[in-house]
Amino acid sequence: MKYWPFPLKNVTNRSLFSFLSLPLSLVFCQTLSPPTLAAPPRTPDKTETCDILVVGGGLAGSASAYEALLAGKTVCMTEITDWVGGQISSQGTSALDERPTQRERLFYPRGYLELRDRIAKYYGKLNPGDCWVSVSCFLPRDAHQILFQQLLTAAKQGKGTLKWYPNTVIKELETDSTGKQITTAIAIEHQPKDGKQTQTLSQHIEDWYRYEDSTEFEKTIISFTPKYIIDATETGEIIALADVPYRLGVDPRSPVEPSSSSETGDPYCTQGFTYTFAMEATKTPQTHQMPDFYPNYAPYYSYELKRLASFDLVFTYRRIWSPKTGVKDKFGGISFTVPTSGDISMQNWTWGNDYRPGTAQDNLVYTKEQLETSGQLAPGGWLGGLRTETLRRGEENALGFFYWLVAGTTDSRLGEGVKQPHPNYRFLSGLSSPMGTVHGLSKYPYIREGRRIIGRPSSSYPEGFTITELDISRQNYRDEYYSNTLSPSTYRDLWIELAGNDAIDVMLGDIPLEAVKRRARSRIYPDSVGIGHYAIDFHPCMNQSPPETPRNTEREGERRGAGQAYPFQIPLRALIPQKIDNMLVAGKSIATSHIAAAAYRVHSFEWSSGVAAGMTAVFALEKGIFPYQLVEDVSPKNRQLQLLRRQIDKSRNPTAFPGTSIFNEDWKGWR
Repeated sequence: MKYWPFPLKNVTNRSLFSFLSLPLSLVFCQTLSPPTLAAPPRTPDKTETCDILVVGGGLAGSASAYEALLAGKTVCMTEITDWVGGQISSQGTSALDERPTQRERLFYPRGYLELRDRIAKYYGKLNPGDCWVSVSCFLPRDAHQILFQQLLTAAKQGKGTLKWYPNTVIKELETDSTGKQITTAIAIEHQPKDGKQTQTLSQHIEDWYRYEDSTEFEKTIISFTPKYIIDATETGEIIALADVPYRLGVDPRSPVEPSSSSETGDPYCTQGFTYTFAMEATKTPQTHQMPDFYPNYAPYYSYELKRLASFDLVFTYRRIWSPKTGVKDKFGGISFTVPTSGDISMQNWTWGNDYRPGTAQDNLVYTKEQLETSGQLAPGGWLGGLRTETLRRGEENALGFFYWLVAGTTDSRLGEGVKQPHPNYRFLSGLSSPMGTVHGLSKYPYIREGRRIIGRPSSSYPEGFTITELDISRQNYRDEYYSNTLSPSTYRDLWIELAGNDAIDVMLGDIPLEAVKRRARSRIYPDSVGIGHYAIDFHPCMNQSPPETPRNTEREGERRGAGQAYPFQIPLRALIPQKIDNMLVAGKSIATSHIAAAAYRVHSFEWSSGVAAGMTAVFALEKGIFPYQLVEDVSPKNRQLQLLRRQIDKSRNPTAFPGTSIFNEDWKGWR
């Protein structure tokens, strides 16, 4: 643990207030009694107090810490790996996903803009990889250093205190007598006895959640006493431990989720996860040994589409380092520069190292029922909430994909004669490699979807607040699929939702459904505390278990919801869970539907949601209120809510895109 001794500003808190509960029949995960704390095998080795405990050091967690440090608060931040940055570092997806219009206007939170500037300053340019998927591709190992220095600078500028706990997981939670406030979080810090970790995540992760020292790790037990806790984990770990209502996987088809692939919902079908890796172009051919497990996974790998069936195209897609610019080339209408010796690429490919389980036998993120059955929700039973066998298979699948890229000669979707060997490449591994691991895979997989909270119920959202497909999608709902598949009442409700300012006239029958002119913008939220913009991008689960089964297919209908989205907002209600009053959620676990989550998951969104959670926690501390009180009334009359929004906007963290208004229906120009 590293302690950064900058002064602390004192804050106070006030008493608890009542909360609304969600009917049990309306959620996948029912509400049980408050979580309890099992006595660890020894007295905690350390006790830490902090204004805000941020669990998860990814982009969302880092953004929360960044804003709280600038506000002079004491921030404890835990991270399961030893790097901050999540997507851009420990998960290896160091290619910023951005939409053209937002990027052209540089309309991002201040911290995200600073991060981009620091990347450009570090390398002398924003895109040292000369990739074509983004305007910025870079080395994951550098991203950790760049972002960590940004956090230290924020602490110094704001006179806050950062207490950084890498290699640390939360094991248990304790609440007060009412069950509405988390008072203690017991964590376990793990340090390799030989100074380095050699094996993959699947081989170690359950060990990290056990109190006892093991043959490879020494453990330190830490007791955190926070005033606020922010769940910024990749899969929603604190959500599960705190036992707040959440959803997993596909939502039931409905007027607001009309493109759902399931009429009843499916908690096991989440988006695929990816172990990324780095590979380097070499002057001479390399010797590649086929992994023993390769034949098991070879039936899965593919370039996917003919217009993408080019090795050079795939290699340069997410090239993260390019010391020498190659000659220009084009394939399938896409321009790129040909790889040269010394170029390094990071791989993240749907029909490659994506691993896409979708059944109760292989799903990665355990449902509540699975957690209960396995004993992980019993006191002291938490082991991370993931299926380690699926992690292991995902690791093998990724290593096998490298071998397919350099030596494979078959393509599962495009047939024979498409894939050719490319031996002039080597797999990069070792502690000094881009991924910073002995084995060469990313420290943690890139998680696209985990547990998603259900926000608190209200008169407008009696089943609990959720951002849905219809709130953001540009989908053509005049397509015959919708009129033929949805019931007449569901189809009618769909168009009432899309009617915008004409909704009442449609409800009254004054405007027939076929004459409705749909709104051409996303839903506007009076409690917006952040922004995002990205396409609804799916990496669907597979039908059979395991995913690499020969001739396996994607879940039918999963890609129907995919497509362009309007610039969207992050409502405060999406960050506030039920049941626990001093907890906020940032990142991919906010209250979104399965389809909406496919857009609410990229780099700049994660940062914006982290800003919202961090600044809301600071505001609640200084005003002596709870976040849920800010959204009991979201009208302009709520002065505290409006004050929070003004503070966020004033700090150069936008809460709305230019021209946002219920009277402005012209958002088609946003690309």
